[in-house]
This record gives sequence, C-alpha cells and structure tokens, in this order.
Amino acid sequence: MEPPEIPAWFKPTAGRRHCFAASTDREVGSLPLRGSFAWSAGGGKIVVNWRDFAHATLMTKWMPNPADLHRPVYLSLAGQISRAIADGTLQAGSPMPTHRALADRLGISVQTVSRAYAELIRQGLLVGEVGRGTFVRPLKAEPEPPFIPERIREIVDLSILKPVSEAMHRERMQAALAELAADLPASVALAFRPNIALARHRALAVDWLCHCRLETAAKNVIVTNGATSAMTMALMTVARPGGMVVTEEIGHHTLVPLCSYLGLRLAGLAIDREGVLPEAFERACREGEVNALFVHPNAASPTSALMGAARRAELVELARRHQVQIIENDAWGPLIESDLPPLAALAPERTLYLTSLTKCVMPGLRTGFLVVPDQLIPAAANRHLVTNWMATALLAEIAARWIENGTALSLVGWQRTALRQRQKIAADILRDLPYSAHPEGLQVWLPLPPGMREDQFVAQARLHGVAIAPGVSFATSPGPGWPAVRIAIGATSEAELRTGLGIVADLHRSRPEPTLLAI
Repeated sequence: MEPPEIPAWFKPTAGRRHCFAASTDREVGSLPLRGSFAWSAGGGKIVVNWRDFAHATLMTKWMPNPADLHRPVYLSLAGQISRAIADGTLQAGSPMPTHRALADRLGISVQTVSRAYAELIRQGLLVGEVGRGTFVRPLKAEPEPPFIPERIREIVDLSILKPVSEAMHRERMQAALAELAADLPASVALAFRPNIALARHRALAVDWLCHCRLETAAKNVIVTNGATSAMTMALMTVARPGGMVVTEEIGHHTLVPLCSYLGLRLAGLAIDREGVLPEAFERACREGEVNALFVHPNAASPTSALMGAARRAELVELARRHQVQIIENDAWGPLIESDLPPLAALAPERTLYLTSLTKCVMPGLRTGFLVVPDQLIPAAANRHLVTNWMATALLAEIAARWIENGTALSLVGWQRTALRQRQKIAADILRDLPYSAHPEGLQVWLPLPPGMREDQFVAQARLHGVAIAPGVSFATSPGPGWPAVRIAIGATSEAELRTGLGIVADLHRSRPEPTLLAI
C-alpha cells in the first residue's frame, strides 16, 4: 500500500512525535536518519521513520523510469542511476532509497535493487554505510598523475613515459622551423577551415598509416593534436553519458579520469600476457550493454602486452556478435616491429584507430591521426570541432613534411635502436626479477612481492633519488589490483637509467622497511 503523501506544510517539532510547525525547504541531505515522527491523517495517527521520509522525499525529486528498464534489469537500473549522478540530478552525499522502498516503487524484486546498488558501489558511484544506508559517493579528489610534475635535478626520473631524446632531435626541429620560416604555406598560417588547412596532411597520413600496417582513405582520417585528443574524440563518438566502456584492468592512466569527465562508466577486464581475455570481454557483454572496447594491442599498455593474431581475431568476432565498437590505441605506431594486423584492418566497420608521432618520432611533435569508420565520420568530425576545432596546422605541417621526406621514419628507426639498447640494460639489471617488457618498448612493468605495498616501495625509491610510477595509477577498476610499479626508460641518460634501475632492483630484493618520519 502506498503511504499517504506528507503535506508540504508539515514539519516535526523537536522533541515531539505528533506536533508540527510551518513548512520548510530543508534538503534531504540535512534530514536526520534516526528516530521517527507522527502526524494525524484520516482520523488516526501515522508514525513515520525519518529515513523513510528522506527516501520518499528523494524519490519525489528523482525516480528511475520503470518503462526504461530492460533485461538485465539490475544493469538497466544501475545505468539510470549512473546517468542521474553524471548529470547532477543525484548529487554527492544524497541518500538513496532503501532496497525495499525502491523495489516497491518500481515493481521489481529487492534482489534486483541490491544487485544494482552493488554494481554502482563497485563502480565507485555509491557507498554503503552500515546502519545508515546507501549514499551517492562524495566526489573524489582529482587523480594524481603517475609521474612527477617537474624534473628535479637530484632525482632520476623513471616515472614519465617519453621517448629517448638527444641533441639531434632539437637540431632536426630547428631545421624544420627554419625551412618553414622561408617557405610557409598560406593555408598553414591563415586557413580557418580544417578541410582546407589539413587536406594535404590527411593524404600524407594515409602513407604513414601504411607503416602501421593499416590501409585506409584520406576521408576516414582526422588529424589530431596527439593521442589524448584522439582518445577524447573517439570516446565521445561511440558512447553517450552513462554508456559503458571496457578496457584492460591495467590500462591507460588518463582513461579513468577521462571517462569520469565524460560521464562514462568504465570497467577493467582481466588480462594475460596478450592483453584482454576474450572470456572476460564476452562476460561483460552478456551482463549488460557495452558501448566500446578500448584496447592497446601493440605493447603500449603498462604491462607491454602484445596481442597475438588469434586473440585479435577472437576479440573482433565477439565485438561483431555483441555490436560493440572498438577503440584501438596504437600510440607508438610503427615503433614496435610486427607483422600483426591492427584490429582496424580486421574490423574497419567498427574500429576507431588512433596513433601519434609523439612517442615514436619526437616528444614535441604532438600530431596524431584518428581513423574512423565511414558511418561515424560526421559524428567524429563534429566532436573534434567542439573540442579542438582543428589540429595545430604548424605542427601538422612539420609532421607532413617529415613523413614525405622520410625524416619521420628515420627517427622511428633511431628510436627503436635506442630503446633496444635500454631494454638490454633493464634485462641485465632486473634479470632475476619478474618484470615484463617488450624489447622495443618504452617501459618496464615490475610486480612487487606479496606483502610489499606500492606506496611504501615508491616512497622508498624516491627517498633513494628515483621516481617511479605506482601501479595503482593504471588500474581501471576499483579494488586492490596488482601491487606493481611502472618504470619508464626513455626520459633519462643511459647512465642515469643504470643507476635508477639498480636502486629499484636492490629495493625489490631487500624488502624495504616503511619510511619513517625523521625528527
């Protein structure tokens, strides 16, 4: 039986169970959650629990729409609540209805509501407090980047992922700028329409993508300001707020905050040495609607997983079966020598492929390319317009010239050789430790022994003059995760790399004590 509506002018007076004063506009979040009050209605006295009153008041402000619930109902309900949180209808700290109250209002089982709440707690959107109920989780503090924000002279910085750079790179850029100063195309300096300013650049991008083992047409290419811009555009194109994105459980460190800012739900999938496990992807698809699979097939994930041909084909088949779009992050481009086809070559109709010149050619060349399926070209172009308008034409012009004259590919070859040498240094120093890396990769993933805490290990390394990235920065789902650290090998000199790796290896073998405050 539906409880009678509480008159708007009723307000309980402190210390009395049946007396009321004038109306109030008190927010639900300020109501007490213990005790009860009463009022007269229909000739009798009705006793109401304050918590029930708070939940009833909340449901007059917002209520899931029963008509929009579909199987599996618990995920559909979780999606509605998630969207209400994302758009601000349900604000941080707001109490949620009890499982029973919401089940009665929606005509579903209590178990279904319980599963929906459990899913939202797992996603970090709700929090349950014993004896008090379930609440919208307070907003988290902004995530800390895995790298130190400034290079400190006394610190060996193995925290930030960047390619090896030498004086030669600066000289190449100086020469390119001098050439542009003498021969600057009017379109680079003056054009305001992306189709005019970057038409030649898209055509040359097609040539570059062939080195990434991907054949496409210029109409499918959007020139971007690096991989992060392309990631943002791809996510906005394939998923609306409240949509679900799945990815490796150890993945890109900016993906978690980016999905949060876009109002997207993100779930990490179990992985092995080749990346996402197909059974984990299929399970996620069966449990609810998945909009996009975001993956790093070519060793660019923190664990350096290189996906084999059979795994690629299986994930593509599952994506087709469940109508899931794929976002393929190949930020390192042709840096990793491989004959394996991109997912975009296997499933061009549903894969958004992104790559960049920043990690494989030069850090300051923040130019990338996003390859989009035919049916998504208008949507992706619109999202690029509203977030960037167009890529920076000056940098895109340098990239185009270097692709055309062979400089870009030459620098990739140089980078590959330099990284092979550094990976040999890492292999020698870490030879007895359970690390993972690719021989041509920019990083090393080092799991920690059981019982060793990431934060303590990172603090000890910093105390010894080495900055490394904690593994938790790359976790894409809440939970304990894998205790590990990510070591970047490109940002320092070889001598500093040897020193830093030696300190990290010694700490790993010695089981460091917690850092204590020296007074």
